Amino acid sequence: MKWIWKNKHDGENNVIRNKSRLVAKGYAQKEGVDFEESFAPVARLEAVRLFIAYAAHKSFTVYQMDVKIAFIYGPLKEEVYVNQPDGFVDPYHPDKVYRLKKALYGLKQALRAWYDELFNFLVSKRFSKGSIDPTLFITKHMGDILLVKIYVDDIIFGFTNLNLSKRFKKLMHIKFEMSMMGELKFFLGI
Repeated sequence: MKWIWKNKHDGENNVIRNKSRLVAKGYAQKEGVDFEESFAPVARLEAVRLFIAYAAHKSFTVYQMDVKIAFIYGPLKEEVYVNQPDGFVDPYHPDKVYRLKKALYGLKQALRAWYDELFNFLVSKRFSKGSIDPTLFITKHMGDILLVKIYVDDIIFGFTNLNLSKRFKKLMHIKFEMSMMGELKFFLGI
């Protein structure tokens, strides 16, 4: 394991947050030995553009949220062990290793574990996954609709009813640590 530091930027490339995280050295993992599946659906830019165009056509308000530390939410299916990180080695047990119960940044299967956790949560809250696009989730309530688009740990959502939006934000904040980014102004350079 090792420490990584980076800056998070806004739409005008201003630094809005300094981040540090402990990451696993996933490059040492071997498929079929250390993990079985690492693939997770990621929205194509064309699908994001289509989502935004549809929302504009239907006069939806579109908001953006960011999941903080998304990759540590997903439970691991495999047994994964990591060395103690440099600078944090237990002097009484320097040869001990840690068994991870949840994904950690850097693991090959972290993205898949995160997607599975989010998918299971949304489906449990009566969202349905898009039949063609696995990064689109839809819920309807009394003629109103809420569309949710997932791009790794960024989420955009459009709605016809403000109450649906408030309920969705509350649901997400209860389960995950979220950052509301407000109304969509900038998303992946689109």
